[in-house]
Amino acid sequence: MPHAVNPVDAQTIYFDASDTGAPPVLLLHGSALSRSIWRGLGYVKALEPEFDTIRMDLRGHGRSGKPHDPAAYAMDLVLEDVKAVLAATGHESIHLVGYSFGSRVGLSLAIKHPSMVRSLTMLGGTHAIEAQHISTLFFDGYLEALKTGDMDAFIDGMEAGGGKLDPATRHAFASNDALALAAYFEATESGSAVSETLLHQLATPTLLMTGTRDVPRIDHSRVMASVMPHARLVALEGRSHGGTLYPPQQILEQLLPFLRSHS
Repeated sequence: MPHAVNPVDAQTIYFDASDTGAPPVLLLHGSALSRSIWRGLGYVKALEPEFDTIRMDLRGHGRSGKPHDPAAYAMDLVLEDVKAVLAATGHESIHLVGYSFGSRVGLSLAIKHPSMVRSLTMLGGTHAIEAQHISTLFFDGYLEALKTGDMDAFIDGMEAGGGKLDPATRHAFASNDALALAAYFEATESGSAVSETLLHQLATPTLLMTGTRDVPRIDHSRVMASVMPHARLVALEGRSHGGTLYPPQQILEQLLPFLRSHS
């Protein structure tokens, strides 16, 4: 399986990629998921062959390296992972589509390395990480469940609070290392917001898609849409954070024309 090595800390990052010469789209998953979510929910089939797709497992997820130290999940290290994958696939710039934390990675890449991001799509994204809101995405005690080292405890907690998970999401959750995720979330909770000054300076064409029940991210998206000079918000009526990606049709109806217009 293709992989890249982060030159800073030697973490191995696994990815899948098509290579037809079409415009490349990098797909970045959210917390506790993996690159498989994009194929499982139908996004890869919808995008290819009009676009080449690159799907990577973010560190701490899927088959990629799983350090147990929160310091290993600093955003600068995650961005080096992305850069290593792009180098391995031979791309200097890509369209970036991120969900949840994946969208935060995309926003950070666009700010720090604007020439690498042709367009940015943030699905259920935010510029402001707030620790008290992370538990609302999962369940109270989610971090303690992960620190037991048992992913089943995390999955059981998810299903107890929100009903049975769809097979693709359950598989993605189960493939992770609980202690690595615990370290990842500790780092995420200590993250700082992206300032409105930086948002105002971002020239990257940006599509924001957030559920109207995804609080507070829908409010954050409205702020981003008002501050970023080339951003547009599409509110997904009735969707929560966990329901952002599925069903995909409403997303794809906006995403495909947006990508075409900036290719």
